[in-house]
Parts: sequence; structure tokens; C-alpha cells
Amino acid sequence: MVGRKEEQRLLHELASSGEPEFVVIYGRRRVGKTFLVRETFGNRFFFSYTGIANSSAGQQRSEFAKALREHGWAPSGGTGVPANWFDAFDALRTLIAGAATNDRLLVFIDEMPWMDNKKSDFVPAFEHFWNGWASGQKNIMLIVCGSAASWITKKIFRDKGGLYNRVTRQIALKPFTLAECMEYYDSRGITMNTQDVIESYMIFGGIPYYLRMMEKRFSLAQNVDKLCFGEAAPLRYEFDRLMDTLFTNPGKHLLVLEALHAKKKGLTREAIANLVDFGNGGNLTRILLELSECGFIRRYKPFGKGKNGALYYLADPFVAFHLTFIRKAGSESFWSSYTDNAGHRAWSGYAFEQVCLAHIGQLNKALGISGVLTDASSWISRNSEGGAQVDLVIDRADRVINLCEIKFAKGPFEIDRAYDLALRGKIEAFRNETKTRKALHLTMITTYGVKPGKYSSIVQSEVIMDELL
Repeated sequence: MVGRKEEQRLLHELASSGEPEFVVIYGRRRVGKTFLVRETFGNRFFFSYTGIANSSAGQQRSEFAKALREHGWAPSGGTGVPANWFDAFDALRTLIAGAATNDRLLVFIDEMPWMDNKKSDFVPAFEHFWNGWASGQKNIMLIVCGSAASWITKKIFRDKGGLYNRVTRQIALKPFTLAECMEYYDSRGITMNTQDVIESYMIFGGIPYYLRMMEKRFSLAQNVDKLCFGEAAPLRYEFDRLMDTLFTNPGKHLLVLEALHAKKKGLTREAIANLVDFGNGGNLTRILLELSECGFIRRYKPFGKGKNGALYYLADPFVAFHLTFIRKAGSESFWSSYTDNAGHRAWSGYAFEQVCLAHIGQLNKALGISGVLTDASSWISRNSEGGAQVDLVIDRADRVINLCEIKFAKGPFEIDRAYDLALRGKIEAFRNETKTRKALHLTMITTYGVKPGKYSSIVQSEVIMDELL
């Protein structure tokens, strides 16, 4: 299995702890949560069940009972379908208690959020099962997964009732890094150069489910066309499926995503509230939290701003690619014919920025500052709407600030006289407005480096795309 080494190590460690374990694994849909658990334990579960999206409580309990019978539960009389979730978990308790072994019993419940219907007794029944019995059984390891991270957070992590502080370990599963994407492509015999790997990340993020669909006989552009464009493309309606399965009523979530997509450099909470026109209260708080916990958006603090100046921005590459291209284009060969024009260049510049922001650790390593405490942010001049801005500010504890310019180009990037003047203006504006006394180092993050020339000496450090891998 590519990547996930630390997560596998932790799961094996918990499996041999000799204590009751309640493990919650959460993350964006399609990121590989189920695959991680099944590969780690080779499907050797005492009991496993997967929740069903958009099904009734009765249907869920019926399928849960079927899974119980498949694992050896023998109901006494009746239909065999529990009347409520308390009875369902009592049946699971009976099954576990009857196990003729003292070995570790792995219980895996996948997509648990889908099991909790409106006005359901699922949560209190699950609380009663764990707190009232399972948490006292040293041979039980319960693993729960869910893509609806907002449900996981609200009903388990931040629950003030019976599940408060009951989770023994939580694992937030992240998308692959660029290096893991390269390793994954190699493992599948897919040949890509560094630029292709980065551009595929700009489109699909590091989502293994999407990468698995790539075919080695096609170029990257051909794969994108076959996966994303045309009515039969498997990812043509992926965004709609994501929204429908993650959120009960996704209309307002979509409005927030569209507002952030239109404002690439981010929006404050107040600006979002004004644009989407459904208030600045608890409803917006919930929506922003749900989108953040699903990995679709991120919240960050611009350099020099307090908590109230924090900005939200669209962080999921595939969601951004869908909103930019997939939902508008109909041609089945759209991407192959679009890869060398102004629209592609405009998109690639912003998308490459997002790739870099997702790899701050790799940037720090390339700059030789991995051992230095840093804080990453951005900066926009307050003097005018069209004022100077810096793509990435790395504020270092060693009294240095890296002002990073991020440029996606198909060859070495050339700094001409006009851009040299613009860079000097940015540095001066940053120094004057922030009043910083730290040393300012101009850093260029580019695909193929900065071309040596008359104006290249302004650059004090460089990172090229190979170093991101």
C-alpha cells in the first residue's frame, strides 16, 4: 500500500494494546479510509457493517441485522429485525459476548454518519453500547469511519453527552502528498514527469480514488478528458454526489463554495455572509465548519491580522476544477484542446499556488528551515483594492521572513524590468505597512527555476517543483 505508513503503524499498535480501543477515522470522501482499515487488518474483522446513504432507519437496522446474522448472530423468535437501535446494539453485544476466544475482536463500522437518521435513537443506543458494556471489555477494538466529518465532530468529538472524551484515538486521513502521488503512479506503471504529477494534483488533489482511475496507456490530458468531460465520464457528476452524500441540504454549502471560488484570494466571514445572503449567525457557522471539516475550504490568518481578519478560501483542487471547468464544458476532448491557451494559464497559476500551500512542510525543507519554527500566511496591502499582495509569507522564528512569489511556467521563469520593479514595490510596501524589523528574503517558487539574467539577483532563495516531491 502506498503511503499511510504512520496510520498503519498506529492501528497495529492499538490492536495489540491489550485495552479497549475506540478509534475514529475521518476525512474527505474518497480519501481511502475504508481501504486503509481493510488493508491493515486484511478484512479479519469479528464484525463489520457499512452504513447506507439516504436510507430509512428501518432499512439500516434490517441490513445491520443481516450483517449480524452473517457473522453468527442467531435471533430468538420474531422477524430478526431489531425494532430500534438499542435492540440492534444489544444483538451486537450478544454476538461479541458469545465469542469463544479471548483474542482481540475487531469491530468495524464504516460510514457511521449514514446510520443516524433524523429523530433516530442511533446515537443514544450507540453511547449505551460503548459506555455501558464495550468500554469495559479489554479485547474489543472498535473502529468507526465516516466521510461526513461534521457529524463525526458534532456527535462524537464535541458531544457533551455519553460519548464525551470516550474516543481513545482519532485519525484524520489526509489526501496523498505529491511524493505519494508519484509513488502511486509508479506502483501502477503510469509514467509521468514532475510537471504532469503536479498538474494532476492541481486537478484531482491527492485523492487515491480519482488517481486509481487513471490508465497508463493515456496521456494526462487524455485521462482528464475520459474521467471528467462528456456525459459518460465517471467523475462528470462526482461533485454533485459528494454534496448530496455529505450534506442533508447542500444548497447553502454550494453558495459558499461558489462565493469562495469567485474570490480566489479568500473572503472574511462577514464578506461571505453578505454575498450568500443567509445571515452571519449559527447557520453560517455550521456551514463553514462542515465545509472545513470535509477539507473543501480552509481558514487562515493573513500576516499581521488578528482573529477577526481571518480569511476562508477554497482548498480542494477537485472542487475548484469542477467549478471552473467540468460543470461548464461539454466536449469529450475539452481538456486536450485547452492545455495551451490563456484560460489554462490563468487557472494553472492559481492552482499551483494551492498545491504549494498544501506542501508547506516540503517548502520549508527545500529552504533548509525545517528545524525553525514558522508561521505561513499571505498578505494583501490595505492601502488600495488593487494594492500589492504576497502569495505566501513564511514568518520565521530566526528573525527572517520569506516573501514567496509562486509562478507556474513551462520553462525557466524570467524576471524582466517591469516585474523587478513590481517585486521591489511589494517588498517596500510590506516593510512599510507591517513595520517589521525582520530580514526580508524574496523567494521564488517556480516549476523550472528562475532564468539567470539582469534582474534575477533580486531573488535570495528558490524552490523548484522537483523539490515539492
